[in-house]
Amino acid sequence: MQILRNLYNWTLLKSSHPKARWFLCVISFVESSFFPIPPDIILIPMVIAKRKKAFFYAFLCTVSSVLGGVIGYFIGYYFYNTLGFLIINYYGLADQFDNFEQYYIQYGVWIILGAGFTPFPFKFITIASGVFGLNIFLFISISIIARGLRFYLIASLLKIFGKTIEDLIDRYFNIITTLFFILLFGSIVILKFL
Repeated sequence: MQILRNLYNWTLLKSSHPKARWFLCVISFVESSFFPIPPDIILIPMVIAKRKKAFFYAFLCTVSSVLGGVIGYFIGYYFYNTLGFLIINYYGLADQFDNFEQYYIQYGVWIILGAGFTPFPFKFITIASGVFGLNIFLFISISIIARGLRFYLIASLLKIFGKTIEDLIDRYFNIITTLFFILLFGSIVILKFL
């Protein structure tokens, strides 16, 4: 936990750097297609450090994440048998991916909304959207809604309750981190049993 605490403190310190927003954009972009770390760990300290820019950071996060999701979609659509399979296999979900097709065909829009809003690995859904041929414009629209809801909700809460949340994070960092990873890995485990 100390490593994560140091990473959080470092991110909080760097969040006021003039190029921090570019770092946020890059992390948001790559997380939607292949990178395992969600952009929230960058967004939260940045908003805590500069609450006046909360909605601007949420906007950057949303746009970058959706653009990265489009890359994930194209990985699934054009390169699933090579690059897409490697990414899915990295998360240990290759076997479940084939079973997932029926759920996706039936509930695709709801799955994108859920995955875009929760800690579920969004890259799995972006790649699946390409593999299963979901309409690209529908995919982009739903991704904007889901990711926007997530990042603007975080930004709003931090803008309103910033100092209180900062104090809670400082006081209960280990518990919050543990809960976050339980949610993240729990969603992967649930998917494995589908």
